[in-house]
Amino acid sequence: MKILFVHQNFPGQYREIFQWLIAQGGHEIVFLTQRRGVGQVKGARIVVYASHHKPAETAYAATKYWEECCGNGLGAAFAAQRLDAEGFRPDIIVGHVGWGELTFLKQVWHDVPIIGFFEYYFLAAGGSVGFDPEFPASDHAPFLMHARNAVNFANVQSVDLGQSPTLFQRDTFPESFHSGIYVKHDGIRTDRLTPDASASVPLERLGRNVTREDEIFTYMARNMEPTRGFHKFMRALPHILEARPNARALIIGGNEVSYGKASATTGGYRAEMEREVGDRLDWSRVHFLGRVPYGAYQQIIRVSRCHVYLTVPFVLSWSCMESMSMGATIVASDTAPVREVITHGETGLLVDFHDHEALARQVIEVLARPGDVAHMGPAARRHIVEAYDFETVCLPEHVRQMNGLVPRASRIKVPGA
Repeated sequence: MKILFVHQNFPGQYREIFQWLIAQGGHEIVFLTQRRGVGQVKGARIVVYASHHKPAETAYAATKYWEECCGNGLGAAFAAQRLDAEGFRPDIIVGHVGWGELTFLKQVWHDVPIIGFFEYYFLAAGGSVGFDPEFPASDHAPFLMHARNAVNFANVQSVDLGQSPTLFQRDTFPESFHSGIYVKHDGIRTDRLTPDASASVPLERLGRNVTREDEIFTYMARNMEPTRGFHKFMRALPHILEARPNARALIIGGNEVSYGKASATTGGYRAEMEREVGDRLDWSRVHFLGRVPYGAYQQIIRVSRCHVYLTVPFVLSWSCMESMSMGATIVASDTAPVREVITHGETGLLVDFHDHEALARQVIEVLARPGDVAHMGPAARRHIVEAYDFETVCLPEHVRQMNGLVPRASRIKVPGA
């Protein structure tokens, strides 16, 4: 099959299926992206495109996002025209809707089927905006959020089939979208993301490695920000460390902003929270590790006695499900995307996102009585294996959906068939 993947930040959600298709062989694969410096990947061709237009900082707020997405869409379409002129005509296009990159591809190849990744519909209520009273929505939020959905409305007409990774994400979209979107996660490599009781992590400050014998608890987010509950975690820290004098917090994440409004403080939300709780913390037991390599992140989760995952009602992080696959005992926010994968008392423990003291009490209880929750890590892994494993659950469905849009002669061999 000739496959065109489209994602501005290669490889995005397509990491696993992209690698699997290359390993399978026999396919002609092109990946269209804005990400530079990737280089070439054996078995595929990486094509970098530039946005055709970027809106000015002073652009009208209600249309600024659409303007940016149109620039991305035209840049991708012009790159597609060049591919066509070189003789590459895909059997299918698979790409992310959110940045507008798919918007004009039907104007290049009108009869080539497109599967679009519908990640999130911008909600003025019931989603991330206005969920935390500490960060109230502006009076203009309902208008601006709805305006941002112009790209979703345009692309529901530009694709032949949509995909959402979770029911929560699919259900953020209007019901009129639902019949055209199939729900299946990207997939978790449970064969690689396994528990390891012998794992260890070097801590330079201690001059030794820490293991499961140490009282380690962890927090991770791509960036330390309110959308992922960083401020709630930091407010819980003094209570946890005071109650557990041998405990250490290992914190993974950058100090930028992925979602929502940036901090006005130099040093970001980390600096804000250090200022707020700093005089109540034993900093010798708080380890900010920054962004770490993927292998190091796995080892950190494997030594953790309690992993904290917090999010407002928004896109569920891969790290939550990956941690479950590695058998972590998780204390997580009782929010809709989390409830889809974690059942309280069975595969993890859920607490009110807004109540940092309840979060602290739950983490303290897990650290104090690990035997009482020893069943949760294995149960969490079983759930991820049964419902979200890449090779046995998610991949076959994605292949089936792709095959349903192309002639029989071009179809991918379905795993296990």
